[in-house]
Amino acid sequence: MNLLVTGGAGFIGSHAAIRLAEAGNRVIVVDNFNDFYDPAVKRANILPLVYSPQSTVIEADIRDAAEMDRIVRDYSITHILHLAGLANVRASIEQAPLYVEVNVTGTVNLLEAARRHGIQQIVCASTSSVYGEDSPIPFVETAPADHPMASYPASKRAAEILGHTYYHLFGLNVLFARFFSVYGPNGRPDMMPFMVMDSIVKGKPIRLFNGGQMRRDWTYVDDIVDGLCAALERPLGYEIINLGCGAPVLMTEFITIMEELTGRKALIHDVPAPLSEPPVTYCDNSKARRLLDFNPRVSLPDGLARTWAWYRRAFSVPSA
Repeated sequence: MNLLVTGGAGFIGSHAAIRLAEAGNRVIVVDNFNDFYDPAVKRANILPLVYSPQSTVIEADIRDAAEMDRIVRDYSITHILHLAGLANVRASIEQAPLYVEVNVTGTVNLLEAARRHGIQQIVCASTSSVYGEDSPIPFVETAPADHPMASYPASKRAAEILGHTYYHLFGLNVLFARFFSVYGPNGRPDMMPFMVMDSIVKGKPIRLFNGGQMRRDWTYVDDIVDGLCAALERPLGYEIINLGCGAPVLMTEFITIMEELTGRKALIHDVPAPLSEPPVTYCDNSKARRLLDFNPRVSLPDGLARTWAWYRRAFSVPSA
């Protein structure tokens, strides 16, 4: 495959791009290296790709429709893995126009390039946050998902609906993967696993919503990449597919595992959950198992141990 991976210097994107290049595919990485978090982190993520003959890294923005079209054309792209976008539910609350511009218009730019140049399959990142707080538990893809709780999931749901339009009108194979609480090495510094580790190590308080009684369906990044690689190889028309472990965990249990790994006690600051946060995320992954042979293998204790080992190496943290 000749693959375009947008957001390929990010957390999930870099893991996926490296895996795809190692499998012998030609991988074109596009990232704008914005300052949502330190761009140096993203550049470090893709060092293996910078020196790989299988890959090319291009600094570009998905909002630039002409540049996206040029890249797809000039590099003879056959498949697109579209992971670029603005994430973080709480950060989106005050920035709806920007989230729409990046996540909706940016996705349309990729869909336009895909249909103009005969792309065989485009796989796009979505989020479990689209389900909100009124979807039946566990979350299944047939739920309406029409009451998102913040601009980020609303923008992702809008992109999903537009994807169906491109399938309906142009026969484009489009798959949206709804991610559930992805974590692992090289994780984003604004995400809970990194923040918990960093706070415990530095002796800083951790803001824990509703006494830690909220549950999240943590999914290890390698399992997510397994699902994405399978999705790229299976054009199925238009599909929305959950990618998640299917085993929600209380945040109190998550904190306990991290305390045991680090050998340190967490300093907890109990705060009410903001309106953007549902009490539980719970993935029904039966569709992914059926269509993608998805089989998440990494348990939360094992995945957090791997993540902690990476954190210790990356930040030179001695044993407790």
